[in-house]
Amino acid sequence: MKTMHETASAAAAYPHELQRAATLRDGSRVWIRPIRPDDAERLIELYGRLSRHTAYQRFFTVMKRLPPDWARLLANVDYRRRLALVAEHDTPRGVELIGVGRYEPSERGDTAEMAFVIQDAWQGKGLGTILLHDLLRAAEARGIRRFCAYVLADNGRMLDLLARFTEIEERKIESGVVELTFTSRPSTASA
Repeated sequence: MKTMHETASAAAAYPHELQRAATLRDGSRVWIRPIRPDDAERLIELYGRLSRHTAYQRFFTVMKRLPPDWARLLANVDYRRRLALVAEHDTPRGVELIGVGRYEPSERGDTAEMAFVIQDAWQGKGLGTILLHDLLRAAEARGIRRFCAYVLADNGRMLDLLARFTEIEERKIESGVVELTFTSRPSTASA
């Protein structure tokens, strides 16, 4: 029988199997991998490269800088109930994060909340689709099959992405925010 420490260590083991190279529609190559605690500073840098519009669509507010305590919280996950996948790209200045997809426990115990952000210059190239598919597969491998997302009503790209690749079970709108409850389509999980 495993001790609580062994169980916690096993749950926190870095899931190397979720790492992979991906090619975007324009031929760009990116690396997809689970987030690590040392990505906190890279999250702050990514936020600094987002347009005000993109930052607002992700966080529903615009800040001068992503607070370091938020970055630490977002970069530290347990890889089971809380998981984030990052997309990174080599630049002359080094490796930069260009996108993040994540799920977190929601108020409903059987549902995980998903959220995504893609740096503006990388939007429209298929990166959101790749992150969605990879995140759905990772969640389902961990027993999570039901999801929700809160999306601003004017965020057509995100609403379209979820409508195309998931089964929407419920859709509510309040104060300009669309709350979606959805599951993976069988073809999405195996794609």
